[in-house]
Amino acid sequence: MLRFSTAGESHGKALISIVEGAPAGIPVLASDVNTQLARRQQGYGRGRRMKIETDQAEFISGIRAGETIGSPISMMIHNKDWKNWEEIMSSAPIDTDPAARKRAVTRPRPGHADLVGMLKYEREDARDILERASARETAARVAAGAIARQLLSCFGVKIGSFLTELGGIVATRPSVLPDDINDVVDESQLRTFDPEAEKEMIRLIDSAKRDGDTLGGVCEVVVTGLPVGLGSHVSWDRKLDGRLAAAMMSIQAVKGVEIGMGFEAARLPGSKVHDEIHPVTDQSGTAEELSLKGFARRDTNNAGGLEGGITTGAPVVLKVAMKPISTLMRPLGTIDMNSGLAAASTVERSDVTAVPAMGVVAEAMAAIVFADAFIEKFGGDSVSQMRHSYEAFLASVSSRKHSVFVTDHARAEAKLG
Repeated sequence: MLRFSTAGESHGKALISIVEGAPAGIPVLASDVNTQLARRQQGYGRGRRMKIETDQAEFISGIRAGETIGSPISMMIHNKDWKNWEEIMSSAPIDTDPAARKRAVTRPRPGHADLVGMLKYEREDARDILERASARETAARVAAGAIARQLLSCFGVKIGSFLTELGGIVATRPSVLPDDINDVVDESQLRTFDPEAEKEMIRLIDSAKRDGDTLGGVCEVVVTGLPVGLGSHVSWDRKLDGRLAAAMMSIQAVKGVEIGMGFEAARLPGSKVHDEIHPVTDQSGTAEELSLKGFARRDTNNAGGLEGGITTGAPVVLKVAMKPISTLMRPLGTIDMNSGLAAASTVERSDVTAVPAMGVVAEAMAAIVFADAFIEKFGGDSVSQMRHSYEAFLASVSSRKHSVFVTDHARAEAKLG
């Protein structure tokens, strides 16, 4: 299985990303990771931190001569802001009262992990909680996701995302998506296809900034090129829709995930929801496309590419909803944990909105889930071994399609006879 873990605090010395289980032979350059890290820093409405950091990954282990070698991959992303926080975040003990440490946080922010973390871990300073709970951690996730993307790209899988809603303003979604979604939307300040909606969103962001407020929104993630048969129905923890939902919900500030039609499917009759299955014809697609999808054709994808926790061969479509960021420049009410009295919550440097960046993080998490599913399905210690298994599986699917055609032809002849 493919596993990853991260370490590090928002204003610590660095973030660490460790990926285990990646097969040997995945082509990986530092630029492959750094391109994704740069995309995560995009988006109108980001705060001053994005002007300080220029995230770059340093390979520590697991990659040699531009390829993975099968051992754990470790990457380090240095925090440039560390020099301003070294005294505050130092691991060394301090001689004075710990409560006197600079920038101690005793007024927890509503909506953040501050209060519950202080209570759970018995900490006097919420900085011990918020530094790790910060969305800065997602830079390490994106680095791990970049490795997964490189594996998936060996099998023609593409992952893209785009913003569909911000602060209640809905952006128009194209009826036909471009082959490379990110190549188009990354040119947009908010990573959306709808320039008119984007103008309105930017005005709303500017207004929220003046008011000291924050905004949430929704991104759509689309994964293409996946074969039928990834995941499984046999156990709850092998269902891909469950694994994807867990991965998306683990992203900081994400509060909702839909697959395909999502909640809309609950409001419609089954006849308007389920994707009808049709026999394939010679005009149904190329041999490779038919093998990816099995020996059947569907005209709709309301299921979002998953049935019974298994990929159908159609694009996997996810909608991911992010709440407004918890740090408001016009702070909400809270209590001071030292005095127990009412107070204004702490103000930390933050963004007005980070929804466009969340889409990039969601891509990374989807890449990790699907790379794990590929390894689970096709095995192998190297990419070439995985490819043999992958091609054998597609050949098996294709031969089954052929056998159906032969059987149908034989039945037709028998009726004529």
